[in-house]
Amino acid sequence: MTATGAETIHATSVAIEGSGVLIMGPSGAGKSDLALRLIDRGASLISDDYTIVTANHGQLLLSAPPTIAGRMEIRHLGIVDMPCVGAVPAALAIRLDEAPPRMPETVPDMLLMSIALPVVTLAGKEASAPIKAELALRRIREGWSQP
Repeated sequence: MTATGAETIHATSVAIEGSGVLIMGPSGAGKSDLALRLIDRGASLISDDYTIVTANHGQLLLSAPPTIAGRMEIRHLGIVDMPCVGAVPAALAIRLDEAPPRMPETVPDMLLMSIALPVVTLAGKEASAPIKAELALRRIREGWSQP
């Protein structure tokens, strides 16, 4: 049976080469900061802070709630208008943690609306976090299951 419907989750999201990446973590963990650095490297904003996740024929699609579409909170600058994309297929979730495992044994999945999504844990405030996020997405696309 295919999950259907939508829910709003506390996550920032970006599109990298057409693949949606959810960035999850508590307030102040660096979700928007990591997204901004990914955007600087060529990603597109989907949504800042809250993302609508829609299950559609076994696939998760990421979009912004209408009230915040095309807007991003940038600390010390405020709310900034920014181009955004929507209905992007989710490919990866990133969980932010100040001390992620150095050598994880597997890439686990998380279930969103009964659909599995690979999840990696990164220290979002590290200078290399955007590069690690892009590398993880590339490896997931290539069928990576072991780091």
